[in-house]
Amino acid sequence: MFVAVDDTDSMKGNCTTFLATEIIREFMDDLDLIGNPRLVRLNPAVPWKTRGNGSLVMRFGKGTGPKRFIGRIGDRDVFCYDRCTSFEPDPVMMRDRIIPHIEDHHEDDSDPGLLISKEKPSQSFYWKGVRTILSRNDVDPEIERIGGTTFEIGCGRGLIGCTCGMAWRPRDSTFELLTYRPSGRWGTPRIFDPITIRDVEHNYPTTFNSWEDRMEKVAMVPSTPCPVMYGLRGDVESDLIEASSKIATESIERWIVFLTNQGTDDHIIRNTTKLIPNQSYSITGTVISNPRHIEGSHVLIDLSTRHGTVTCAAYEPSKEFRYTLDWLVPGDVVEVLGELRDLPRTLNIEKIHVISTVDEYRKVSNPICPICSRTMKSIGKGEGFKCKKCHTRSSVPVSVKVSRQIVPGWYEPPTAARRHLSKPLKRMGLEQPVEFVNSRTL
Repeated sequence: MFVAVDDTDSMKGNCTTFLATEIIREFMDDLDLIGNPRLVRLNPAVPWKTRGNGSLVMRFGKGTGPKRFIGRIGDRDVFCYDRCTSFEPDPVMMRDRIIPHIEDHHEDDSDPGLLISKEKPSQSFYWKGVRTILSRNDVDPEIERIGGTTFEIGCGRGLIGCTCGMAWRPRDSTFELLTYRPSGRWGTPRIFDPITIRDVEHNYPTTFNSWEDRMEKVAMVPSTPCPVMYGLRGDVESDLIEASSKIATESIERWIVFLTNQGTDDHIIRNTTKLIPNQSYSITGTVISNPRHIEGSHVLIDLSTRHGTVTCAAYEPSKEFRYTLDWLVPGDVVEVLGELRDLPRTLNIEKIHVISTVDEYRKVSNPICPICSRTMKSIGKGEGFKCKKCHTRSSVPVSVKVSRQIVPGWYEPPTAARRHLSKPLKRMGLEQPVEFVNSRTL
């Protein structure tokens, strides 16, 4: 039986992943967990999202075959099975036991949803949910079709996320080991040793987005008052479990490994015929403007694309990543990935692929007269040059080719500025060809 919950947290605190651990604990004595619990991130451009727009999905039944150690809640180990028998627990019984946990662990400004079903929704709902904006009218018929058992508070917007999260069939996937603080520590400053996190990032190559070498900064510890101590992400579950034991923090009350769609770029729409705000795209174009710096230290640049002129932005939180736009000149060809904002209508860049660069020249002097070898004089802006003695003319000054600071390749923001769904270059098997801090070519 599949169980999905969504929209229980808010900017004030709480965490839907913590609620998932409460649900797992509720059924530990009489049901088995089938597969890892799933943390499914949906469209990051939804205007009303809280933090990461994540839906939580679990499957319960009777496991068969080997079991895997994937976490600990209090003093009890958590295991999951990759296979199960045909037994299906009663969905009404499950709903009645889960409802008190939702009521205890949701915020007043959230609209939680709970969906329980033997059958998954069509996977098309995942792709719609991770790339577009859906309404209850879109998902309610599908919930009815699969015979879902539901519970909601408020407008029940969370049922949209439940449907889309439960519909996920992974093409690409990663893991996240999430750790949680004792309730008495919630809202207080987190205590941890950043050097141990740096060492884990360096010593376990399958992990990602934990530490930022450029600024020597931790990226896996949240600053919100939620129950999470940290989230360690990676491609290999066993590496996460081993690596987490080497991270020094305050007391951890529970931890569990989630299967996720984080770091997959599933939200990116490619080869589209129409650009719609609040969705994320891959767009290729030619630079047609010099970079513009606006209030707030944001940087803008214009591209000529098949969709017309598209203004792209690198915002202040992306820090040195803004140099990428500073270094581009008209004629460069780039691919940009990011969210299209409505007002102002800009594409907020998550990654940029510099496909090709044009030669750039710097004026050294006015042209030399080929007859008398004297330097010509300018005869007006845009009018060219003329030798006063010989009356010869030239439209081109003496120039030299300059070395470009940017070269073809992929560029990404520092770790702390990346979106949950954005695929890091590390997972693509790539490295930036230019290092931002000192512009050193690797």
